[in-house]
Amino acid sequence: MKIISYNVNGIRAAINKGLLDWLKITQPDAICLQEIKISETELIAPAFEELGFHCYWFPAQKRGYSGVAILTKIKPKHVEYGIGIAEYDFEGRVIRADYDNFSLLCAYFPSGTTGDIRQTIKMKFLDDFFIYVQKLNEVIPNLIVSGDVNICHTEIDIHNPKSNANSSGFLPEERAWVGKFIENGYIDTFRFFNKDPHHYTWWSYRAGARTKNLGWRIDYNFASKPMEAHLKSALIHPDLHCSDHCPIELCIDFN
Repeated sequence: MKIISYNVNGIRAAINKGLLDWLKITQPDAICLQEIKISETELIAPAFEELGFHCYWFPAQKRGYSGVAILTKIKPKHVEYGIGIAEYDFEGRVIRADYDNFSLLCAYFPSGTTGDIRQTIKMKFLDDFFIYVQKLNEVIPNLIVSGDVNICHTEIDIHNPKSNANSSGFLPEERAWVGKFIENGYIDTFRFFNKDPHHYTWWSYRAGARTKNLGWRIDYNFASKPMEAHLKSALIHPDLHCSDHCPIELCIDFN
């Protein structure tokens, strides 16, 4: 099963920039989308349904903001919208699809780049999400957490760690949270297969950052430890330019 996660920074804009053509070539079985930024999902769903996807959308209540989705060719047995905390569910941050062998959770973590208030919300989300996933693991041990975490974990995940040491997304307490998440039973699947530096998933629109590959790796496919034997490959697709992010891929196999 091939799983793609992608912060599209506006699904309609991504479609206009060639997303559907890329999906026809790549042929994923499931797609986790973040920042869909649309409430009228009925306007775009047919384009994905024509490609064979069952579409599950969880837009934010605020128009043109946030929102997540899972598009899947394998129909799940259950879909869960939100994590039961109104503050985050109002912003459309988490959706989960349950299959026979595992569950796929798509998440868009808050960004703290706009100031102290949002940074405080981000840190609270990290604590609440950790508790939510720990409880979820008690009933769903096989879990994949895909999405935009808005945190670089280590120095090789960011182009200039020294100058960004005090930047939201690379703060010590944020990096420590990713470390704690991994230590409590999760695999950073890209690093499971690739230990090399200079692999990023987001680039600023400023100063030609993408052309120079001055990026941040803030998008992840995490897999719970019981999934380790089923991990087959993990990739980053920097050549798709439908967003300021790029897609990430995870392939799993239960055969």
